[in-house]
Amino acid sequence: MIAIKNLLVAIDFDQLTETTLDYARALSRMFGGRLHVLHVTQNTFLRANAMDPHALQATTVNHLNQRLTDADRQELDARAVVRISDAPADEIVQYARDEAIDLIVMGTHGRKAIAHFVLGSVAERVVRAAPCAVLTVRTPGHEAAAEAPPATSRSTASPV
Repeated sequence: MIAIKNLLVAIDFDQLTETTLDYARALSRMFGGRLHVLHVTQNTFLRANAMDPHALQATTVNHLNQRLTDADRQELDARAVVRISDAPADEIVQYARDEAIDLIVMGTHGRKAIAHFVLGSVAERVVRAAPCAVLTVRTPGHEAAAEAPPATSRSTASPV
């Protein structure tokens, strides 16, 4: 039997954020696990920036906390965490190790060829280095089926 006591959802406030959170919430409820919501923000303290780094950090924390509902906090014991790092994949993996995470849920943009080569993929790096299973969510608006698919349907998984 699979036990998921701690589930981590890594978000970056893009168009996949709500879909990724929906998957993580559903899985946390299904397994009765605690939900950790992590956002890794770029280290701006040593870079020229028009905004005060502390104000920017406070805004990010506030934005992340707004993503959590009262039900998330009460039913899922949800925890919002902001980390600062220039290597988001490494920070996600380290958080998973430190908090004994059983499953990481995160979005992936599904970039191809040149864009993937130039930009890389945080999700791919997490999949390769994570100490636990990783579920990647790609398509916004796609709802996971609560029941088994009909016998005539085929289900395919999309690579990172």
